[in-house]
Amino acid sequence: MHDLLSGIRVVDLTTIVLGPYATQVLGDMGADVIKIEPLTGDLFRTVRPGRDQDMGAGFLNCNRNKRSVALDLTRKEGREALHAILKTADVLMHNMRPSSAARIGASYAEAKAVRPDIVYCYAPGFGQDGPYAAAPAYDDTIQAASGLAALNADSEGAPRFLPNIIGDKVGGLHLALAALMGVIGRMRTGRGCCIEAPMFESVVSFLMLEQLSGHTFRPPIGGVGYERLQSPNRRPHRTKDGYIAVLPYNTEHWTCFLELIGRADMARLDLVRDPVVRSRNIDKLYKVVAEAMPARTTGEWLSVLNAADIPCSRVNSFADLLEEEHLKAVEMFEDIDHPTEGATRVLRSPFNVIGRARELDAPAPRLGEDTRVVLEEAGFSEGEISLLIESGAAQAAASKGAKHGAR
Repeated sequence: MHDLLSGIRVVDLTTIVLGPYATQVLGDMGADVIKIEPLTGDLFRTVRPGRDQDMGAGFLNCNRNKRSVALDLTRKEGREALHAILKTADVLMHNMRPSSAARIGASYAEAKAVRPDIVYCYAPGFGQDGPYAAAPAYDDTIQAASGLAALNADSEGAPRFLPNIIGDKVGGLHLALAALMGVIGRMRTGRGCCIEAPMFESVVSFLMLEQLSGHTFRPPIGGVGYERLQSPNRRPHRTKDGYIAVLPYNTEHWTCFLELIGRADMARLDLVRDPVVRSRNIDKLYKVVAEAMPARTTGEWLSVLNAADIPCSRVNSFADLLEEEHLKAVEMFEDIDHPTEGATRVLRSPFNVIGRARELDAPAPRLGEDTRVVLEEAGFSEGEISLLIESGAAQAAASKGAKHGAR
């Protein structure tokens, strides 16, 4: 955890992955993220694998550096507790439709009434000015709607989902950026704001940056789709003993690569030297790469290509990443002793604040672990907190008990 956002308090009403990924980014930078959960907990707690029912691996990996408060926001007392916490906050974030937020006392109007300068950021599935405003959205449906499934079609043209919750995570990064921009704007002007960061539009913006292609111009001067990325020969190439990714990109890369494979004659052609001609004929050059790769092993290619400063990489599996030398050197994966889950391996934030030591991350909290402390900070007395819990409007975690041993 870094301290760049120290002093910023975020009320986090997000669930599953999109929102929790966004708020974890803020928590990693030192924001005090208060995760408000229903009494049953964030549904992502139950996604397997996991040792305990409410502490699954996915939940552990996108909820570090947060505090958990369990409130029943369908009850008046729960909503009043939420509003008391909001009075102490700088930012409210959720990934619900506005109608759902309104039902639990978390509309922008209600939040602004409680905290006039609140930075209110939300990620509905679709922008609220369009015909899909009320439609639900999940990663699979957004992959389909955004064109990503079609982009990832198999060799027969059948669309496929990317086996990654990329829609949620792209949406999450946009939501985190929205919160940061809102906080900076408030620092400059003293005014809060409401920022909508819809999942569908965020993913479309992310994908179409390069894929708009010929339709960037009016009238169009070509089709949609970035031709280089759709080249049949743009793929990991088979070597003598495996696969490798090679990307000669600029004129110097191509000239050096062609000399390495004994094709210096090609290096003098406009096909190589003229970047416009090269762009139009990139698949021909990628085919040359594909035909050359089987001549050496992956290790041999990595040696000569790295020496020539030509972009390349071995093809890693996820299991390979756990032992990858660079990731080990930068300590991307860390072994920690979780208070209740025992020995666990976690990802750290990818950011590195140069010249400042990184503090230890707080592990993902148990449901309601911080209910009492946060309500006390919001001005509730011990008796009032106990009444909230006894009435069923709030819930506090039971004693931590013995932690799991390493498995």
